[in-house]
Amino acid sequence: MRYKGRLNMVKILISFLILSKPLWAEAQSWNFDVSIDGKPIGTHQFILTDNEKNQQVLKSEATFNVKILSINFFQYYHLSNELWENNCLKKLEAKTQENSKTTIVKGIQDKPSFKLSSPSPTEIKAECVMTFAYWNPKILQQNKLLNPQTGDYLSANISSVGKETILAKGRTVKAEHFKIDTTKFKIDIWYGQDDEWLALQSSTEDGRIDYVLK
Repeated sequence: MRYKGRLNMVKILISFLILSKPLWAEAQSWNFDVSIDGKPIGTHQFILTDNEKNQQVLKSEATFNVKILSINFFQYYHLSNELWENNCLKKLEAKTQENSKTTIVKGIQDKPSFKLSSPSPTEIKAECVMTFAYWNPKILQQNKLLNPQTGDYLSANISSVGKETILAKGRTVKAEHFKIDTTKFKIDIWYGQDDEWLALQSSTEDGRIDYVLK
């Protein structure tokens, strides 16, 4: 009976831990293999955590290396740290290296605007700004999105294509397909059950880029 009582106490404690939200929730992550026209070029990882202020912290890190005849033709590295609260961007710090070119984007929410200090001082007159935060399906409700690589605040036309079967996590899964059209690029994105981000595809001047969730 003594051990049964202890077991019940353990069950109660576990239930409490599951139902209650800790100060630092377990991180969510999305790890993608990236290819261009079917040829692997690198990886892109997104890690999302909660902090003690009930805000979300996103780290995005991408490393691409495009080779032609075993020669490094294009090298790309992107690191972005974003602070979010109530689905709105509070702070952004990003660094992108494209071969020898480096671009730094920095910004902070200062209601009623979002102020960029780099690459050039810019004031976005919006109380709630969102980047191309594919991990958050609420971007599908936006008509303008901030590019963390360039600092451009782009008009976005977002539409639903319908349900499809795609490859993700090494198997075929059912997903909802959406299109994001901007003046500078077009993106296709897929979400699965519980609005989980599964895949992305973009057409560029250099070819078609595909993100496949590991």
